[in-house]
Amino acid sequence: MDNFSMIYKILSVLEKSMDLEEPDTERISAENLRVSPERWNKYIEMLADAGYIKGVSLKRYSDGELQVNIDEIRITLKGLEYLSENTIMQRMYKAAKGITDLIP
Repeated sequence: MDNFSMIYKILSVLEKSMDLEEPDTERISAENLRVSPERWNKYIEMLADAGYIKGVSLKRYSDGELQVNIDEIRITLKGLEYLSENTIMQRMYKAAKGITDLIP
């Protein structure tokens, strides 16, 4: 799965977790997403830096290691907007691809 698909998946799970008392962090774990812990840490850091999520704590050590705590992770309005825009773009892409597949 490419990087943007992974980011979309993380945000989708967080959006679906809005109805829950606590977010379903197991579904967005590095193991479940089948990525390395280092890559997963970077995804979470990028999402937080972009303002798509909040409730995470990031601590970088002098050796470069990044420790991520997502106990209170949640999606932001900006994250919801990202999901909405990308869902529309995916639908338009699929529709356009379907049309081009029909034209010889």
